[in-house]
Amino acid sequence: MHLRRWPPLGVPGTILQWVRTVAEDERAAEAALIERGATLLPGDNPRHKAGTLADGISFVWEGHSEGSSLAIFVSRADTACFHSPEQCADLAPLIAWAEAMPGEVIRATRIHLAADEACAQAVVDATGFDPLEMVSCHVGAGSRLWSDFRVQPDGYGRLVIAANGAEPHDFSRLVKRVQELGNYRNMALIGLPPARAAWPTLNAVEAQLRELGAQVSDPAVTDDRLLADLSDLSLELVSVATSVNYRMSATAAYARLVEERLDELDVKPIAGFQSLSEFNRRRFLPAVRTCAALTDRERQLSLRAQQLSSLLRVRIETRIENQNAQLLGSMERSVGMQLRLQELVEGLSVVALSYYAISLVHYVLKGLETRWHFDEAVVIAVLIPITVLAVWALVHRLKHRLLGGSDGH
Repeated sequence: MHLRRWPPLGVPGTILQWVRTVAEDERAAEAALIERGATLLPGDNPRHKAGTLADGISFVWEGHSEGSSLAIFVSRADTACFHSPEQCADLAPLIAWAEAMPGEVIRATRIHLAADEACAQAVVDATGFDPLEMVSCHVGAGSRLWSDFRVQPDGYGRLVIAANGAEPHDFSRLVKRVQELGNYRNMALIGLPPARAAWPTLNAVEAQLRELGAQVSDPAVTDDRLLADLSDLSLELVSVATSVNYRMSATAAYARLVEERLDELDVKPIAGFQSLSEFNRRRFLPAVRTCAALTDRERQLSLRAQQLSSLLRVRIETRIENQNAQLLGSMERSVGMQLRLQELVEGLSVVALSYYAISLVHYVLKGLETRWHFDEAVVIAVLIPITVLAVWALVHRLKHRLLGGSDGH
């Protein structure tokens, strides 16, 4: 919660700053180098260390979520510390010490601090800024900066800032905000290469989604093939999202910090020069929008893949319902056939039972015929229809009783 300030900046002077991304397993080596190469001021904040490196040379190290920054402050009027500090006898070993820190350098900057614009102009002329890329504007209460924001062959960018009467503490805060603006801008731009690399993959995914969308309505394409292709496509989208989402979110967060620093600097343009606001709008915002567009596009494609998956499920469910309807129709025909067979068997059963009943009666009548002398054939003829009707009635009564008992349960 405590502010991590830079020391009050005297003018003229020079600041050398390095911003790095540092892995967690490199943190211990970085801390050991700082403690071994510097005299630290008392402090218990593990993410902010300050101290001295030599007479008239101090430093501030700050730890951040993804890396760290190291600034060396040289209180000296000699512009050689700005133009070629590696040739200064006392600065060369300090630069070697700073450049030996672990991590990947994201931004390295040399800043010359001048008392006023007249003193700064001579340094600006000697620095060789690209006139077509020159950025110059007033910041804060009246200070002015110059830069082309280009990395020179030695790997450093250069800024010249004129205090124009600013109080040392205020000037220190102002310069720190200018540097934070550039540092956060570079950290945000880490997301641009992954966004560009992922864009062709999303193009291919979108083309495959269009093709799959057309195939969903094609009955010749099997459900299994569609489901396998859609699963592969969804896995590819998940892979893209996993690889870029964190970086894109970080870019959006850094971009908001850049906007905040711009507002705090209260930039005032100067006729004939690009201002920081214009430079940011032209050179930085398109990259941020590209990253935001990638995130939005990945989400839209994921949503379309989900919608296509829903359509495929509807197709599969519809096909299953049609198959179930065909199966029910087949079962209905089978049940009808079984009912007709049952009725046929029932008719044959009535005939068979009637036949066996008449046969039994025939034997009885045959025994009685010798005693009472009647015509057996006539009696059998009379009993046949009566027996058939009785057997039919008995079978239907039993059938009704059985079916009625089942329905009752």
